[in-house]
Amino acid sequence: MKKLYLGSAYWAPISYYTALYRHGGAVIEQHDTYIKQTYRNRCTIVGAQGLQVLTLPVEKPMPNMVMRDIRISDHGNWRHLHRSAIASAYGSSPFYEYYADDINHFYEQRYDYLVDYNCAQIDCVCRWLDIKLDISRSETYLSGASALAIDLREAIHPKHPDMALLSSYMPGAYYQVFASRHGFIPDLSILDLLCNMGNESLLLLAGKL
Repeated sequence: MKKLYLGSAYWAPISYYTALYRHGGAVIEQHDTYIKQTYRNRCTIVGAQGLQVLTLPVEKPMPNMVMRDIRISDHGNWRHLHRSAIASAYGSSPFYEYYADDINHFYEQRYDYLVDYNCAQIDCVCRWLDIKLDISRSETYLSGASALAIDLREAIHPKHPDMALLSSYMPGAYYQVFASRHGFIPDLSILDLLCNMGNESLLLLAGKL
């Protein structure tokens, strides 16, 4: 059976979790070279004013530094800003209150490494959805195409998504608090789906909605 390979992502988008759920798990790549302006340290939410990109600061990486060695920076007041932005965007959504304490936890507890932070969020989302998935981290970098792998590591990208690979992982429309103002916006952070749909999120990830 082919293994799914995904990159590490901060409050990853819905397509990421759709692939993760449908394949029963994934290998999370941690030996890839860190690249800026990717989902490795950013997520997209939508609030009253429209789309908002939350970027988690990291300590300045050395050239060709691998993901597992990237440290979270304490520069600025990002923890307060991200928590406040999420609360503002989803405070009026049907299910935000069920997840608020756990979300806040990620802005109160300190994590040294970005990959640990992101993987802890995956564990949290799986707990929210009450699902058990086979998730591991890469021991070496998977280079080149492999007949034994489904490689979505770089396909899920905020600016240049590979729709040829991702089309089957793009779920349908669902209720969004601000849809009347902005229209339906696809493939936002998993937080958007969960706060708006709660446990019904599983039906959408499974392609049954």
